[in-house]
Amino acid sequence: MPDSIDLDPATQAIVASIQLPAGFRALAEDPEFGPAVLEGMARVEKKLLDAIANSDPVIDRASRHLAEAGGKRVRPLLVLLSSLLGERGINDEVIKSATIVEMTHLATLYHDDVMDDAPLRRGAPTAQHVWGNSVAILTGDLILARASVLGAELGPQAVALQARTFERLCLGQLHEFVGPSESDDAVEHYLQVMSDKTASLLAAAGEYGTWFGGAGDDAVKVLSEYGEKVGIAFQLADDVLDVTGASKKSGKIAGTDLREKVPTLPVLLLRQDAAAGDAEAARVVELIDADLSSDEALAEAVKALAAQPATQRAWAVAKEWSAAAVESLAPLPEGTVKSALASFADAVVTREG
Repeated sequence: MPDSIDLDPATQAIVASIQLPAGFRALAEDPEFGPAVLEGMARVEKKLLDAIANSDPVIDRASRHLAEAGGKRVRPLLVLLSSLLGERGINDEVIKSATIVEMTHLATLYHDDVMDDAPLRRGAPTAQHVWGNSVAILTGDLILARASVLGAELGPQAVALQARTFERLCLGQLHEFVGPSESDDAVEHYLQVMSDKTASLLAAAGEYGTWFGGAGDDAVKVLSEYGEKVGIAFQLADDVLDVTGASKKSGKIAGTDLREKVPTLPVLLLRQDAAAGDAEAARVVELIDADLSSDEALAEAVKALAAQPATQRAWAVAKEWSAAAVESLAPLPEGTVKSALASFADAVVTREG
């Protein structure tokens, strides 16, 4: 069972503001686990803000910039939920590991935004647009360093997992930047990029939670596999939402990836269709390869790609990964935790933003 948690008024206010992602929301109503999960999320939020705080006011503002902009906090939530599979449940080590996962995620966002020259993140100006590239990069590095300090407090096993995960994050970003070689299959290359760049951190979240929650090795393996598969499904769903226009709820402008020439799955499948002789697909390829700096050109390209069979096939691939994530949960005992994990995997590919 989870540890009893005594919350101060400030932390209770954080609890009240937490909005669980679709698929996890039923947890809030569960009498056994709901309060512990919400209170655990509040503890993570407090530790996150404490861990990135700095006495220098400029560094402090830069470090808090993305953390205070919000986000679904899916990764730390997965740590907490996974811990409930063990005898120890949510405890101080689980809270620390959940904080490490979210700090690592935040750090990569600072770096990603510099590489993409993105103007907005979570509805706010990105750090490099406020303080410049150097401050943004170094702030991401600083947050990673602070995450490493927390990891050291948890012991060598936690440090090793963090290091392996960060290695995969870097490899995913590098492989995306360099692109596939002539001998590589473009779609397989892309899926490997997504596995490293996105899914690796969700897999680590599942491992951290089961380890420090006291679950056995079998559960650790299950949650690692689940995190990997649901992470890929999540990213592939984002790919499709970028061109269907349904991502409005997340605050992301439809077609952002197209404008930035990001090779998402719908685009890769469209190029395959064009190469196979599909004249309409070839016409849409010309649209998306053109200058999309104007809103009119972008809207035309988005509408054309959304109507292509390639986009529906991309949805089908995302749903396959979601279904595989649910199947990987089969060894777990029936109950609230397993149901919440399965519901989240389904919600990933049925959401509207």
